[in-house]
Amino acid sequence: MAVVLLAASTALCGGGQPQATSEPAPNSAGHAAQPSGLPRGGEPVWLDPAEFTARIDHPYWPMTPGSRWVFRETDARGTRQRIDVTVTRQTKTILGIQASVVHDVVTEDGQVREESYDWYAQDIQGNLWYLGEDTKEYENGRVTTTKGSWQAGVDGAQPGILIPAAPNPGMAYRQEYHKGHAEDAAQVLSLDKRANVPSGLFDQVLVTAESTPLEPRREHKFYARGVGPVMAITIAGGSGLEELLHFEHGWS
Repeated sequence: MAVVLLAASTALCGGGQPQATSEPAPNSAGHAAQPSGLPRGGEPVWLDPAEFTARIDHPYWPMTPGSRWVFRETDARGTRQRIDVTVTRQTKTILGIQASVVHDVVTEDGQVREESYDWYAQDIQGNLWYLGEDTKEYENGRVTTTKGSWQAGVDGAQPGILIPAAPNPGMAYRQEYHKGHAEDAAQVLSLDKRANVPSGLFDQVLVTAESTPLEPRREHKFYARGVGPVMAITIAGGSGLEELLHFEHGWS
């Protein structure tokens, strides 16, 4: 744990851990989420496919097909995993929306530990939505569970916001909701931090606090303009550090 915490303190610059400000009031159930009223908990939202774009160009996580991120994740014991994230050219229709398909592969010592296909879409206001994932965990080359899989609109699952269109400190929102509870919630902490990772030094970084209500796990995630996620630090419910090793832009 000492190794991970030392690495995290070295990677995070700009005055130590960012602190959250007061949360905005939740929006009224049944209204489409906007920056002034983001979805919270299990409240339903109804998304109009006509209000979505075919291109994801959010400044804090542009997802041009072909874009690729490679991360290194280190836990408290020093165990390292590699995470490859690639935006495919595939789409999947969810709630009538053409969602982009992003492929994630987690490997350890060359062996696949987890594989998932995530589904994202951006509305015309610029909110980046998370519509579900098809995920598999592996052990010795065999699938052991798919329990993390979910899809908005199926079995009561609701879409969530990955990153708001115009994030500001204090904004709080859900990122996913299924199986009767909010699986992941987030709050914007800062827009002006600095992250120093193997792929480079990034300024004016968006920092969010992300948590899972039914578990004590809590993370701070860092998003750089024009790149996307560059670092994640587990600050509760364990310890770990995820850092961006390499990023390449996709095709136009």
